[in-house]
Amino acid sequence: MKTSIEERWGTHPNDVKHYDTTQLRKEFLVEKMFAPDEVLMVYTHNDRLIIGGALPVKEGLKLETQALIRSEYFCERRELGIICIENEGIVTVDGTEYALAYKDALYVGRGAKEVIFQSKNPAQPAKFYFASSPAHTAHPTAQITATMRRTRELGAQKTSNERTLNQLILNEIVPCCQLQMGLTELHEGSVWNTMPPHTHSRRMEAYFYFKVPENQAVCHFMGQPQETRHIFMANEQAVISPSWSIHSAAGTSNYTFIWAMCGENLDYDDMDTFTADKLK
Repeated sequence: MKTSIEERWGTHPNDVKHYDTTQLRKEFLVEKMFAPDEVLMVYTHNDRLIIGGALPVKEGLKLETQALIRSEYFCERRELGIICIENEGIVTVDGTEYALAYKDALYVGRGAKEVIFQSKNPAQPAKFYFASSPAHTAHPTAQITATMRRTRELGAQKTSNERTLNQLILNEIVPCCQLQMGLTELHEGSVWNTMPPHTHSRRMEAYFYFKVPENQAVCHFMGQPQETRHIFMANEQAVISPSWSIHSAAGTSNYTFIWAMCGENLDYDDMDTFTADKLK
C-alpha cells in the first residue's frame, strides 16, 4: 500500500495573468487521481482543501496522515467527504462498515481515527474520490444514499447545459462544518456546466471530471471574469479553483463531475454570477 500527497500553493490573480499553458496546468490541474492499491492526494493552500482518490484492488487502503498536515491521524482536525464513483465498495470508519454504491457518499466527522477503503469485489474494484477540509467542530459520521441526496434539474437542451445536480454533503442534508460536495451529470447532447459561471469569495472549489468518453475532453474555464483562462482536461482529472476564479466548462461530449467546496460560508447559493456576455 502506498500513500502520497502533493502540495500546491495559493496564487494571486495578477500573477496568473502571466502564466503560459504549462504553468497554468502545473498550478491548477491534477492529472492523476487514481493508481491501483494507492491513495493519491493533493493539498492546496486555497482554504487548505485536500482532494484525493483511493483505488483498493488487492487490499484495503488506510487513509494515513501525512507529515504535511502535522496530525496524529488524518481526521484529527479535519472533516472528510467520500463519494463512490465506480462499482461498489466499503468504507470502514473506526470499526463501522459503510457500503457505498455508485453516487453514494459518506461524511466523516472530525475526530474519526481510522478510515479504510475496500472494494466489495476485487475483480471490479471500487473507486473513491474524496475531499477534506479543516474543521473547527466535530459532527457524526453519516452515509448519504440515493434517498437522501437532493437533486436539482438545471439548464436546458436549447442552451446545451441541461444537467442534474446531486447535492450530497450539504449542511441541510447532514451536519457538517465547512465542507460541501455534490455530483453533477450532464445530459446527452449538453456540454456546458455552470453556465453562466460565478465566483464566491467566501469559499474555494475543486472540480473532478469523470465519465469523459475515450478520445473526448473537457475544456475547463477559470480566471477572473474579465481575464479568463482555459485548461483542457481528460477523464478522471481534477482542477483547483481559487475563490477569485470562475469555474465552468464545455466538453466535446457530455460528462459527470464532482464539486467540493470549503470556506467560511455554508450558504450554497452565495455566489456572484456573470452572464456570458460579460466574460472576456
